[in-house]
Amino acid sequence: MKRELGIARCGLACCLCSENAECKGCRRDGFLDLSWCKDAQWCENRKCVLEKNISGCYECFPQDCRKGLYAEKIKARAFAEFARRYGTEELLDCLARNEKAGIVYHRTGIMGDYDDFDDPEAWIRFIRTGER
Repeated sequence: MKRELGIARCGLACCLCSENAECKGCRRDGFLDLSWCKDAQWCENRKCVLEKNISGCYECFPQDCRKGLYAEKIKARAFAEFARRYGTEELLDCLARNEKAGIVYHRTGIMGDYDDFDDPEAWIRFIRTGER
């Protein structure tokens, strides 16, 4: 876990991501050097957060949002809702504990143990407890 990368603006766990070794995390101060991020220009969630001048979607109402990543997938929305309710530090603590217990963020590509849910509340319970 790279805790220093923290939680993305959208709620996803930059700290556990293995997709882009060059990524500096989308919460990096300024976020002006976008050369390492292939998604920064089109990321609706990033744009919205910057327009609202908030740290992340978790400072808004992710459970009701359907912008960008939230349109069809519940993973980012569930992570952001967890952070809204319990805080990003609690989310990081839970993710670290779950990783030590063998829960994997990315197993195949970007799919892992956090991707088997249809219900955001079940997802949130899984993050909190590490149990299905």
